[in-house]
Amino acid sequence: MHILMVAAENDALAGGKVGGLGDVVRDLPLALAARGHTVSVISPGYGILAANDRATRVTTFNAPFSGGSQSLELFRVAASKDSHPNVTHYVLEHWLFSAGGAGAIYVSDHYGPFATDAHKFALFCSAVCEALVQKVLPAADVIHCHDWHSANVLILRQYAPAYRALQSARTVYSIHNLSIQGVRPLQGDDSSLQSWFPGLAYDVRDVGDHFSHDCVNFMRAGIRLADKVNTVSPTYAEEILQPSHWEEAVVGGEGLEADLLQAKAENRLFGILNGCDYSHPLPELDSKALYQLMDECLDKWASLANSSSHNHSASYYFALRKLSHWRKRRKPHLPVLLSIGRMTYQKLGMLIAPYGQHTVLEELLSRLQQGIFIMVGSGDPEYDRLFTRCMASHDNFLFLNGYSEALANALYNYADLFVMPSIYEPCGISQMLAMRGAMPCIAHATGGLKDTVIDGHNGFTFTGRDMASKAAAFIETTTTAVALYSDNPQAWSELKANAAASRFLWDQSAMEYEQLLYAK
Repeated sequence: MHILMVAAENDALAGGKVGGLGDVVRDLPLALAARGHTVSVISPGYGILAANDRATRVTTFNAPFSGGSQSLELFRVAASKDSHPNVTHYVLEHWLFSAGGAGAIYVSDHYGPFATDAHKFALFCSAVCEALVQKVLPAADVIHCHDWHSANVLILRQYAPAYRALQSARTVYSIHNLSIQGVRPLQGDDSSLQSWFPGLAYDVRDVGDHFSHDCVNFMRAGIRLADKVNTVSPTYAEEILQPSHWEEAVVGGEGLEADLLQAKAENRLFGILNGCDYSHPLPELDSKALYQLMDECLDKWASLANSSSHNHSASYYFALRKLSHWRKRRKPHLPVLLSIGRMTYQKLGMLIAPYGQHTVLEELLSRLQQGIFIMVGSGDPEYDRLFTRCMASHDNFLFLNGYSEALANALYNYADLFVMPSIYEPCGISQMLAMRGAMPCIAHATGGLKDTVIDGHNGFTFTGRDMASKAAAFIETTTTAVALYSDNPQAWSELKANAAASRFLWDQSAMEYEQLLYAK
C-alpha cells in the first residue's frame, strides 16, 4: 500500500528535527518500506530543507487559504541519512513556513499561543489536501497524520466538499505528546479556523475545545476524526484514559480523556512502542578524546550563541572551567551519570523539585561521592540558569547547554548510568539509545519508560503517589544503583549485558502499524 505521512518534523532531512517526532518520521517509513510498502513523507521546508543540492523542484501549485489562493513550491528531497528506494521525502515551501526565521520549525511569539505556528501549519495542511486532489502528490491508501500540526488535513477531509475524494483513503492520527494541543480561536482572529477556511461548515462537537468553547483544539480534532489513533507506547495509551493531576505529578488525558475513552470503546485507539536504530555502531572515546570533543562543542555553541540574541556565556565559561579541572584529576570519576534531552519541565522537573533545604539534583550530587553527573541539553532559559548555578557550586556536575549527535553518541557509549526521571513520557528514545550502549537506566515508571526499562533487569525504576514521594524514591533508587555499581561488579555486569541485549525493533512496530492501524 502507499502511505502518506504528514508531519511538522522529519529527521531524514538535515535540519528537520526538534524532538522525538522527527525520529519517528525518519525511521518508521524505512521499516514500512522494508516490509514492501511505498511511503511518502511531506513536511514544510522552513526555508532550508529544500535549499540544497539534494532537492529537486517538482512543481508549483496553488492552494486555497484565508479567502484567497497561495502559491507553493513542491520539492522532492533525497534523505541526508538512511534511505530506501520506496521512501520519498517531499517538502513544501512558502514564505509563511519560515516566518520565525529560516530553519525555525516552531515559533514562540507574542500574538497568542500557537498563533504563528497554527497559521503556517493550516496553510501546510491545505496545500497537502490540494496536492492530493490535484494529483501533484501520488494517491495514498493511508494518510498518516502526526500530532496537532497536521490535524487540519483531517478537518478538511471531513468537512470541505473540495476534498471529499480524500475520504476514500484510510486515516491514522499519531499522538506524540498529548499535552501540546494547538488550541486557537474558532473565529475573530487572523490565526483562526474561520479565517483560514472561510465558509467551512465544521461540527464544533468534533473540533471544539472542551475548556475554551470559542476555540478549536487540533489534538482533539485529530483524535475524533481519524479512522485509527495511536500513541507511541502501550502504557501511555492507558495513562491518557485517566484525568491529569499535575499536583500529584500524574499526567493523563489532559482534558481529552473522554474523547480517548470513546476512541478506545470504538476500537480506534492503540499504543505502539517506537523502535530504535541499531544499525550504526557507537563511537568509543577515552576520557581525553571525549573531553576534547566537549571542548569543540562548547566553542561551537558559544559562537552560535554570541551571534544570536541568547546569552549563555556563563554556562559555557563554567563548563570549560569544569572540564579543565576534571582533566587534572588523577583518579577516574566513577560512576559517570548521564542525562541527555530537552530542558523542559516534563523531562527535568523532578530534578529541580525541592528535597529538604535543597533540590533533588543537589541531594543526588551530595551523595555521588566519587562519581560525576554530565547533563546535555538545551531549552527553557530558566533551566539554563538553574543548572549553571548548580555547576558553579558542585565539582561533580557538568552542564553542557546544547546538543550534538556526535557528542551524544560518544556519551551513550562512555557513561555508566543513564538518568531519565521524566514526569511523563509518551515513549522516550534516550533510554533506548542508552541501553544500546550497554548503559542501565534509572527511569520513572511511566509511559514508554515503563514499557522499556525493567527494574532489576536492564535498569532501575521508581514511582510514588505524588511529586514528593516520587522525588524521594528517585533519590533512593539512584543511591541504590550507585551502590550496586561500586559494591557488586558481577551484578552490574549482568545489568549492562541485559541492557545491551534489549531490543526495540522498528520492524516489530511497523508490523503493528500494518495490522492495527493501516488494515481495513
